[in-house]
Amino acid sequence: MKFEQYRIADGIKTSIAKQGYKKPTDIQFKSIPPILKGEDVLAIAQTGTGKTAAFVIPVLHVLQERKITGRPDGVKCLVMAPTHELALQIDSVFKTLGKHTRVTSFCIHGGVDQEPQKEKLNKGVDVLIATPGRLFDLVSQGALNLRRVEILILDEADHMLDLGFIKDIKDLMRHLPRKRQTLFFSATINEKIKNLAYSLVTDAIRIQISPKDPVAKNIDHAVANVEMDDKRFFLENLIVNNKDKKTLVFVRTKVRAERVKKAMARVGIETDTIHSDRDQAERDKTMSAFRKGDLKILIATDVSARGIDIPNVEYVVNYDLPESSEQYVHRVGRTGRGKHKGQAVSFCASEEQDLLNEIENNLGKPIKRLELSKGEYANTLVETKENKFDISDMMAEIEQIESSRKKQKKKRKK
Repeated sequence: MKFEQYRIADGIKTSIAKQGYKKPTDIQFKSIPPILKGEDVLAIAQTGTGKTAAFVIPVLHVLQERKITGRPDGVKCLVMAPTHELALQIDSVFKTLGKHTRVTSFCIHGGVDQEPQKEKLNKGVDVLIATPGRLFDLVSQGALNLRRVEILILDEADHMLDLGFIKDIKDLMRHLPRKRQTLFFSATINEKIKNLAYSLVTDAIRIQISPKDPVAKNIDHAVANVEMDDKRFFLENLIVNNKDKKTLVFVRTKVRAERVKKAMARVGIETDTIHSDRDQAERDKTMSAFRKGDLKILIATDVSARGIDIPNVEYVVNYDLPESSEQYVHRVGRTGRGKHKGQAVSFCASEEQDLLNEIENNLGKPIKRLELSKGEYANTLVETKENKFDISDMMAEIEQIESSRKKQKKKRKK
């Protein structure tokens, strides 16, 4: 079935066609009809399968049909997302696909001034995309009325639970009408999500697109045994050998993100970071440069890059192994989006072996190994500029120590 055959507004079909989409993906094919009927939906699908459009398309049609023009208290659809970047991305999809409709959307998030957001809300919007923190701030201040919400969407629901938003989400329900349509979208599911979902929905349609391998088939992913202190040399080597490829590097903490950035800078490799310690303007600027391809190497933490659809990421590097198989699936899923092919490699140090075992057990299959002989491993270390920098730096330090010792001896003799 093609999009042109769906009973959706012509303006939406026009926008879909302009994006070059002809047929819906599996998750879109199974989600759009029940959402159009007003049913509650719990949808689970791999990253990169078009989950955002799966709810944006039918919601735009429903709101367009109701001829909503917007009122000061007239938010009709509320979309909650765990991070600023994902919220902005969802808003972008609403604006792109809703360009030829009368439906308006707006995104609110923390890290920026509240006043312009309040002014925009006072003018009236149909679809509000929000991160939990800023949403609850404005609701508690009385600056946001959610009593007219007809559709609630939780995107990346599993990640919102990981970030501890479950209590906030339940508190939010007090401000929403009981009679509403509720949609859950996520790439992974566990008992917590099931319990939360079924506590908020009524006779939900469960849609699960989950092949035996949770990692999309167009992603070639592998793991290499690399010791913790050697990882920066292997990252340098990988980047040098893939100079023109857009590469997303995942690290465990924001401190490590900055350390890796400095290590790459020492050998003349330009990178940038995205994590919660950077202010919103910096994050927006970095993401824009990476999306456009002006920045080739982005170093990110899980929180910042979760769910982000960045075009043409050719390589994902797990500099640090993630702490769960769900995180692994989300990370490698940043490449190989849609019909594109992608590559992912994970560096596994000796102390991370238990993490790797757990990831593979949950995936239900071993991850392909990149076997490195002792000679290949040693050559990589020798050939990297970063290692040479360290060695010369160390030699200079030894010379300083020796010089200091000689001066001390001369003083003693005197």
